[in-house]
Amino acid sequence: MFIGTFKHNLDPKNRIIMPAKFRQELGDSFFVTKGLGGCLLAMPADKWESLLNQIESRPMPEAQALQRFFCAGADEAVPNAQGRFVIPDELRKHAGIDKEVAIVGTGKHVEIWSSEKWDEITRASEEQDIAQLMQNITF
Repeated sequence: MFIGTFKHNLDPKNRIIMPAKFRQELGDSFFVTKGLGGCLLAMPADKWESLLNQIESRPMPEAQALQRFFCAGADEAVPNAQGRFVIPDELRKHAGIDKEVAIVGTGKHVEIWSSEKWDEITRASEEQDIAQLMQNITF
């Protein structure tokens, strides 16, 4: 399970460090693609394959739109010994990543945000809003 938030800087080669806490579950290589709301998604190969299978099971026009969104800019990331991996230009532009990134565990996958956008999102999430969203959720 991916949990926690980590902030790292993009290096001059457009690489970031995937936190060690996440690397073991992601595996030796993992997939990075566009996410909704201006983030990137990182997931292990089995989750990527599951996503693609679900997309392919949709009716053709939906499947094509989803394939174009998720696959066209996707990249298979292979971290180096220090856990650094390159974020391709198209993905960096989608997420508005210039320098600092927030790497966020969201349970079954990892979200990668520009640190600025992540700070905006967390400020905008009022406890009252969260309380309302949790109306039917119990611990």
